[in-house]
Amino acid sequence: MLKACRLWSLSPGGAPAALRLLRKNRGGGGGFRGVRRVSTSWSPVGAAFNVKAQPARKELFGECRGLFGVPELSSPEGFHVAQEKALRQAESLVESACATPLGPQTVCIFDQLSDALCKVADLADFVKIAHPDPAYREAAEEACRNIGTMVEKLNTNVELYQTLQKLLSDEKLVASLDPETRKVAELFMFDFEISGIHLDEEKRKRAVDLNVKILDLSSAFIMQTHFPNKIDKHLLPEHILYNFAHDGNHALVSSLHAESSDDLVREVAYKVFLYPNPDQLNCLDELLSSRDHLAKLVGYPTFAHRALQGTIAKSPEIVTQFLEKLSKKLSERTVKDFEMMKGMKMKLNPLNSTLMPWDHPYYSGTIRAERYNIEPSLYCPFFSLGACMEGLNLLFRQLLGISLYVEQPEKGEVWCEDVRKLAVVHENEGLLGYIYCDFFQRADKPHQDCHFTIRGGRLKENGEYQLPVVVLMLNLPHSTSIAPPLLTPGMLENLFHEMGHAMHSMLGRTRYQHVTGTRCPTDFAEVPSILMEYFASDYRVVNQFAKHYQTGQALPKNMVSRLCESKKVCAAADMQLQVFYATLDQIYHGKHPLKRSTTEILKETQEKFYGLPYVPNTAWQLRFSHLVGYGAKYYSYLMSRAVASMVWKECFMQDPFSRAMGERYRREMLAHGGGKEPMLMVQDMLQKCLSVEDFVGALVSDLDMNFETYFMDS
Repeated sequence: MLKACRLWSLSPGGAPAALRLLRKNRGGGGGFRGVRRVSTSWSPVGAAFNVKAQPARKELFGECRGLFGVPELSSPEGFHVAQEKALRQAESLVESACATPLGPQTVCIFDQLSDALCKVADLADFVKIAHPDPAYREAAEEACRNIGTMVEKLNTNVELYQTLQKLLSDEKLVASLDPETRKVAELFMFDFEISGIHLDEEKRKRAVDLNVKILDLSSAFIMQTHFPNKIDKHLLPEHILYNFAHDGNHALVSSLHAESSDDLVREVAYKVFLYPNPDQLNCLDELLSSRDHLAKLVGYPTFAHRALQGTIAKSPEIVTQFLEKLSKKLSERTVKDFEMMKGMKMKLNPLNSTLMPWDHPYYSGTIRAERYNIEPSLYCPFFSLGACMEGLNLLFRQLLGISLYVEQPEKGEVWCEDVRKLAVVHENEGLLGYIYCDFFQRADKPHQDCHFTIRGGRLKENGEYQLPVVVLMLNLPHSTSIAPPLLTPGMLENLFHEMGHAMHSMLGRTRYQHVTGTRCPTDFAEVPSILMEYFASDYRVVNQFAKHYQTGQALPKNMVSRLCESKKVCAAADMQLQVFYATLDQIYHGKHPLKRSTTEILKETQEKFYGLPYVPNTAWQLRFSHLVGYGAKYYSYLMSRAVASMVWKECFMQDPFSRAMGERYRREMLAHGGGKEPMLMVQDMLQKCLSVEDFVGALVSDLDMNFETYFMDS
């Protein structure tokens, strides 16, 4: 999951430019101190992550440097100082932008303005959810609000808008701009116009009001998606009550209990948790309607047309074509998967073998466990965190000429003593940036794996490059007295995934921070991270680092093979479910007014694009939190996976350590951030034009892949 802020996206026009494809964290092993080690010599990187960090003696470090080395942030009060400094700088840059002769320098000043505010907003966006000190969190929250207020003013600054408009309407001036500068100027203009600044005063006020309303509705909808539903305890069989929390005479159902082995528990949880809440139904209706009104007001036929500007897909028509063709290709496979699940249910529960939506996750997992011995505890001893980090270090060195070096943070630089700081260094170019690794579980830490941009890279006015700074946040187990931190296969995959985002940030060497690294269209941003999952599944890569933390024994090849093969079990049905969600998202954000209620649309779409029956008196869409952050873009993960699959098969599957391919990957895909059309980047990497059929074919071929080819050199 990726999290990044862009200047104008802080406005009421939308939430911060964030990807929230939540990655499930599977349970894992524990940690380390006095255990016997045989032939497991750790590199400095490996040792830094396998050995528990010792609390620094503060008196040895002198003066407190401040969070991320920002001097003002040595205390919570420093956020006010930093924000005031940024606001003063922003006001000065607005004056400069309007007074400077039109040309490339105009775009540079706009980007400086974006950078000045994002340096505070990005950092505060992370601190407000991750810092263990409530005072820091509250100060960061306040800073976010104040920066947001400034951005609202910028979005309604007609003189600033007209300056950019004059630049882009002058053909000679536009012709003098290099492609990246022109792209950034167009992005700033797009951000202005989706807020309605180009409209007359009355319509502009309506746009501002709609933006505020959408923000409020989005917050209310997200909050309600997590609320439990109540049911009178007397209505439930007594023998399943212990599965749920209680509130007086009521049982509280706060999730789908999808992993429960009891069919009745899953059924009850599904029906109660998804029981429709009238207020939430109204909230969703208003949210979808307000988005549609705003899109039409600023010149788009639907919200989906507005949301898909600049993406790989480009239009909702292409997305619909992609999803429909993928669904047709998956259809027969999905039916077979459901038959397998039904057979397993009949085997375990002969009296009730009808396959229902609450059965899919449980029985697909049961089939995997029966066919392949992939118990996570068998793998954990081979995946110590230090070994995995050294594996990434080796891979990046071979592919990209990049090494990871552990640096000792200065006093006050990190928010928790177990945060590690990595310097990313290229063999010829030197220091590229910093990654702060907030990997371990702690109280009140968000339970999600995520990449945060703290500072974007850009070419500064003095000719130096502003180095990017990011945070990777995971939820891994700590070391214990007998073992280092041990990862499950799922945790290993998540680590590689998030490190893909980090490398995108490090290598996206754009001139402008507005398009640095991961600040790119949603359906492209996940490509580098998903590509890393393919490396994590390749035995040639895994064999470089996966050693038993006690004996030094290498992870057997057949264990990796079993793990990869297990991922194909019921994979068509899993993908079909994602197609259903993505299609529902497109319909909700398509032509309005909607012909039917959101629940009736859900029922119809589920029957057409999923296959398992709709359950009366349920409204799954009211728990679909991605409708807020991913409105009209839920398809992105499928499309990103299709691109990653093609890049893997055509560029890296034959040799996952190919330096030539690694350099091409950096040059054609990573280096541009969001400063180049995403489809052009993909086509330049693959050296061919692509059709919808190519994307569909890539996804379907993954279901058939003989993963043994991943582990053999020929």
